[in-house]
Amino acid sequence: MYQARNCDYPSRILIRYHFTVRKDSGSGGRSGLTVKTFAGLASGTDWTESTGQQRGYWFSGDGIRNGEKLMKKIGIALFLLSSFCCAQSTDGFEPASTNVWGAAYPRVDAAGRAEFRVKAPDAAKVQVNFWGNPKLDMAKQPDGFWTVTSAPLVPGFHYYTLIIDGAEVSDPGSHSFFGGGKDASAIEIPEAGSTYYLPQDVPHGEVREIWYFSKITGGWRHALVYTPPEYDAQTKSRYPVLYLQHGGGEDETGWIKQGHANFILDNLIASGSSKPMIVVMAYGYARRAGHPDPDLSGKPFGSPEMMKAMQEMAQAFEDDLTQALIPFIDSHFRTLADRDHRAMAGLSMGGMQTFQVTFDHLELFSYIGGFSGAASQLVLGNRTLDPKTDFHGALADPAAFAKRVHLLWIGVGTEEPAGMHAGILKLHNSLEEAKAKHVFYESPGTSHEWQTWRRDLKDFAPRLFQVGSSKP
Repeated sequence: MYQARNCDYPSRILIRYHFTVRKDSGSGGRSGLTVKTFAGLASGTDWTESTGQQRGYWFSGDGIRNGEKLMKKIGIALFLLSSFCCAQSTDGFEPASTNVWGAAYPRVDAAGRAEFRVKAPDAAKVQVNFWGNPKLDMAKQPDGFWTVTSAPLVPGFHYYTLIIDGAEVSDPGSHSFFGGGKDASAIEIPEAGSTYYLPQDVPHGEVREIWYFSKITGGWRHALVYTPPEYDAQTKSRYPVLYLQHGGGEDETGWIKQGHANFILDNLIASGSSKPMIVVMAYGYARRAGHPDPDLSGKPFGSPEMMKAMQEMAQAFEDDLTQALIPFIDSHFRTLADRDHRAMAGLSMGGMQTFQVTFDHLELFSYIGGFSGAASQLVLGNRTLDPKTDFHGALADPAAFAKRVHLLWIGVGTEEPAGMHAGILKLHNSLEEAKAKHVFYESPGTSHEWQTWRRDLKDFAPRLFQVGSSKP
């Protein structure tokens, strides 16, 4: 059965279809397709069922012996037609780009409003749960569907779930994206005039999956690798590498599915703004082999037990990256395997990991980027930067640091949570006072969200691997 609802044909008649296969075993052995149009658009033969008077067509006769094949052809045609008509909106709303194929809802309009619709005829209360924002109460319609239209949303990618009578579930109309430690729904609100993170008519790189064995964790680990356009054709070329990390509660798929890093790099490389590069996106959580998961039940965030467990996990990830993943990448891809051609950046938790890994291993990295995350104790704590002791004293001599580290980059959204914004700004000011060369970027109007980090990557990537120093 397929139902197409609230579709606007050119005739502006709302229709609903039911498709069923009906076989008769009586004389003639006919089989066929029954098309029931509840709006009464079709003409045909009336029949009566327990649900009342219906109107429909019979396709039968000596020339149609294989009714199932006909049913498939007509069903597919009507399915495509109904999908097409659902996408043609007269009220300014269009299906979101994050929808599963054929789903008419959720929808967005040019003002950034989002319209949601879900079927829950037996529910007493349904809400849309935008993470970090008040829940939206949906209104029940006579047909058992619940609907709501939001106020204009900030352009970009927004996680959400549905709360149906207290149960948190995904929206069947949305693709799933891993965030908050689970698969969740999301909606993309287009940003007017911004195409840098969208697929364009330019050469495209490839995103590859790799599995590598880690002696640190004692198991197989998964990562994604972006190779630039012409990587397979230019077999004698070698490329610099950016290690790009996701945030807390997300995984290695985030920078591709949510962040569109591959399209950002494709477009920057095509325009000549960025050097062609390999981008490695690793899973940011690691547990050292032989170490059981700690029991943190009842331990609040910030407790000594929690902080100890987080530090142990961060150290295990650092060792996995530097001792297992980097050697694997350099031995399986055509890389320029030296510190002058190796960068690391990350968002939120990934930014904090980046600062720990890179400053612990300046023999491996010369480009450093923190997107809404940097040195955790300096950003989230009450300490101020001490250039003589922090980062192993790497900032004590600003001139020497500028020669050794080609780029130190930090960014934050102007609408981020107050503590995060203030912490990143404090780090920026401390670096200024220490005369440590760096780049500071603020994403206007965005919070702790993917639109901030897309903009960060757009600014960060063109500065990488430039001759002599970072691009101004």
